[in-house]
Amino acid sequence: MKITNDYFGKTKDGQRVTCYSLANSHGINIKILDFGATITEINVPDKDGVINDINLGFNTVEEYEEKPGYIGGFIGRVANRIGGGEFTLDGETYTLYQNNGQHCLHGGQVGFNKKMWTGEVTNDSLILKYVSPDGEENFPGELIVTAEYQLNDDNEFIMIYTATTSKATPLNLTEHTYINLAGHDYGCIKDHIVTIPASYWLPLGDDGLPTGERQPVEGSEYDLRLPTCLEDVVDKIPTGRGFENYFCLEDNKDLKLAARVEHPPTGHYLELHTTEPGLQFYTSYYLPEMAGKNGATYKQFCAIDLEAQHYPDSIHQPNFPTTVLQPGKTYTQKTVYTFGIL
Repeated sequence: MKITNDYFGKTKDGQRVTCYSLANSHGINIKILDFGATITEINVPDKDGVINDINLGFNTVEEYEEKPGYIGGFIGRVANRIGGGEFTLDGETYTLYQNNGQHCLHGGQVGFNKKMWTGEVTNDSLILKYVSPDGEENFPGELIVTAEYQLNDDNEFIMIYTATTSKATPLNLTEHTYINLAGHDYGCIKDHIVTIPASYWLPLGDDGLPTGERQPVEGSEYDLRLPTCLEDVVDKIPTGRGFENYFCLEDNKDLKLAARVEHPPTGHYLELHTTEPGLQFYTSYYLPEMAGKNGATYKQFCAIDLEAQHYPDSIHQPNFPTTVLQPGKTYTQKTVYTFGIL
């Protein structure tokens, strides 16, 4: 793997943003910013050898700072929703910023995707680090987060996250990459074929939060255990908004298949393996129409988002796997994208 870096721009407060480029010997090139640990490009060759950028993104730092959607960003301190914008831990109640109705979404007002990280390049890795102060977004504890990125000649893009804290804190990290295997500027993703080997999913209440039960996918529109064309199922989801659902995998730290996505016209496929207990699958219903990089227009249903993470709102659901990180313990996550040709 070869790693290079270039100047990308400056934040509104004048901080220099660096773009790191990871390349392997098969023509894959992935670009990551130290602003928000943002994945800004994923360039992969299709079945004809044509290089496609399959990752939605923007051309400027200003757009990443200002535009909605968390596009390409690293999500923390807590991905997904915290119900009511508050939680109680060790007898103390913490009130959070409500940026999704009455809920706190993806870390609050200014999440990790809007922070400057520090970068270091080793022989085979890019390492980004962020220190979240005690009380940031009103979460307890100083949190030290490290994200390590590798790209090997097996066409595996490996992301390893670690974190430690000075106080008990909820923690749920993920990557918010929007993918369209036909190219970031292609448009609708309903011709993609998706497989998610999950036997259970989490139903949501009217408030958008998990009800606390795990429901079998069998016999429902949420059964994606066999390859399923999105065209055949997205419009059948009862909400009318496509997929924005959490699928439950095995609750262990083994690296396991969480999803496979195929696009037969280009020959691309993508597999995601993770140590996380589940996957948030999102088909970008809420993505507003906006200008993307290189003249592209992004809008509803133009990408899929595969977010390996813990169960949403776990801090309020004692029967869910815990998301509380204790002092003296180390949070770890490994998630791998594997790119290939059908």
